[in-house]
Parts: sequence; C-alpha cells; structure tokens
Amino acid sequence: MTRKAIYQLTARQILFLALASAFIAVGTMACLSNFGNAWQLRDNTNVALAENVPQGISDASAVSDEQNSIEVYKTLSPGVAFITTSARMENYYGEEFDRESGNGSGSVIDAQGHILTNNHVVEGASKLTVSFGGDKVYPATFVGSDPDTDLAVIKIEPPREGLTAIPLGDSDRLNVGQKVLAIGNPFGLDRTLTTGVISGLQRPIRARNDRPIEGAIQTDASINPGNSGGPLLDKYGKMIGINSQILSRSGGSVGVGFAIPVNIAKRVIPQLLQFGEVRRPKLGASLIGISQLREQGVRLPVEGGLLVRQSLPGGAAQTAGIRGLSQGTDGDVVLGDIITTIDGEKMSDLDDLYRFLDKKQIGDTIRVEV
Repeated sequence: MTRKAIYQLTARQILFLALASAFIAVGTMACLSNFGNAWQLRDNTNVALAENVPQGISDASAVSDEQNSIEVYKTLSPGVAFITTSARMENYYGEEFDRESGNGSGSVIDAQGHILTNNHVVEGASKLTVSFGGDKVYPATFVGSDPDTDLAVIKIEPPREGLTAIPLGDSDRLNVGQKVLAIGNPFGLDRTLTTGVISGLQRPIRARNDRPIEGAIQTDASINPGNSGGPLLDKYGKMIGINSQILSRSGGSVGVGFAIPVNIAKRVIPQLLQFGEVRRPKLGASLIGISQLREQGVRLPVEGGLLVRQSLPGGAAQTAGIRGLSQGTDGDVVLGDIITTIDGEKMSDLDDLYRFLDKKQIGDTIRVEV
C-alpha cells in the first residue's frame, strides 16, 4: 500500500491510508473488488425491494383513509411475524431447560423465510419460534445480527403455501406529517395495527451498545413493548422503518416512538445473510475524544478531536505513520497524534467517527488530518 504525506504551512500533517480490518490484509483494489460483493443480495434470497405498490392496495388518493388502512393491513399483516424467544435455565437439580423469556415482532423479507427484526428482540435467545396469527408455530434459526444498528435476521422453513413478504421502501424520501402504519405484537396481542404520522426525521437514537443510530424516524403511531422489530409502513404498503424504541417514563406508549430507517436495513441485510454479521472498516487505532478528556480535567493543545492512544500493530493507522501515546526516557507520557478531520469532516467525538466509517467500505482510501 502506498502512503503519501503532505505538509501544509499550518504544519498539520495529512495522511492517506487505506481502511482495513483484521480479516482482510490485501491491496486496496482487491479489497474494493471483494468487498463489493457483500453489498449485493445473493440471487437466491429474492428480497422484495418494493418498487411497486403491493397487490390488494388501491391508489391511496382514490379511497378513504379508513379504506387505505384496511387494505394495507389485510394485504401485509400476514407477513408480520410474532417472535417468541426462550432462554436456557437450570433447575434445582442442575437440569437445563428452555423457558419463554420474551416476544417481539418481525417482517418476512423474502420467499425463503428470512425475517427482519431487532437485535434486542433475539439477542441471547436459546430458542426462537415464529407464528403468523394462527395456531401454527414455526421453529426459527438465528442468521445474523448487527448490534450497532439493532437489527437481526432469523429464518424459518417456508410453508408449502408460501409467505407474504413485506416490501422495502425508501426512507430517504419521507416527510413530516405523512401517514404511517405500525403492525406488531404489543403485549403479546398478535398483529395489532396502529396508525399515525411521521412526527420527526433524523432523530438521534442509540443502540443498546451505545452506538449511535442515525436518522431515526419519530412517529406518534402507538408503539409498545412487543412492537419491537415490526414494520413501520407508508400508505402504499412499503416498509419505511423498523419499530425499535419508545420514549416513555412509564414504559408504555405516550406517542413518541422511533423506527430505524429501512435504508439502513437495506445496507445491513446483505451482510447478515452472507456473513452473519456486518463487517465494517476500521482505522486500526484505539481512540478517545478530546472533549471527554477535557471533562476529566486533562489539558491538551487542541479544543477537539480524537486522541490516538495506540496504533494497533499491523493496522492501517500504524502503516500510515499515525502515532499513539508513548513513554519518554524520563518516564513521562509523550502525546501522540490527535485526529481533527477525516476527509474534511470534523471529528469531535467517537460518534463522528462511527458515522463516518458507516458510510465507507473496507479498502477505501481516506485522508486523515492530525
């Protein structure tokens, strides 16, 4: 890999490095070629990409709002899964058994039985079962999850009569005020419909591992425990979000719910199907935000940025010459590099870095200013 350093009059150093991770150690062009396949849906998954209005749903402008809600529900509720999770327990005699531990919702996304849901719905489950409103219960297997976006995919063997797939829409083309419908299983009440509007866009929420999830959809459609993982639909019957969180002091719905944009899911699903995880590029460095250090009383020569604590051996940062903390001959700590911008984007904290890397692929070349 070629590295180039440019020195400006400000004496700030700009480094070019290739993003890398532990599982790929080949040239930049090969990384782009190989990794590009991970973003393509495999031919045998047949994921519905929702370019057309599902059959059974009339032109929304030609029917009443009530009739539109009825048609969307009748057409797509058969594709909303009731997910039941079990946890492995041990009795007094040391015998292990599975006990039901929770439930949530999900959306069938292809004819092969893949179901999209929240990671927090299925995380840690020893057993998964799925039903669609009837007596039939299907055993499900775990396919993959991404804790950073709180998304997961599970799978059932499709029945002979087939499955109803929920088509995926476009969450980049939404407006505050437009109608939305949520279908899920709140408090175990299967395939419950609630309606509302988009109350806000680009809301910052966090996954359970504290990673930021960008661009969440805020809605006043009632979302309660058990709705997690279910679809947020537009009036055309397209999934625009995955219901995930509520803001509530009581634990019940107060009209402030959040859905993960479906376009995030469209980026994540192919990797979950292929790898069982999302493989993101890494800088190969241990970092800490300057603002966090300043809050702790540490005085540094800059107001913001990311302090490099360590450049990991063999990583992209070390290859590019980015330095971490070191110890001087007198025993004092010698300050390493402080990353201020990447590709011209200001790095104020680790959230900025996560947002930046989420848009990149392994093998991309970036410009780091220290």
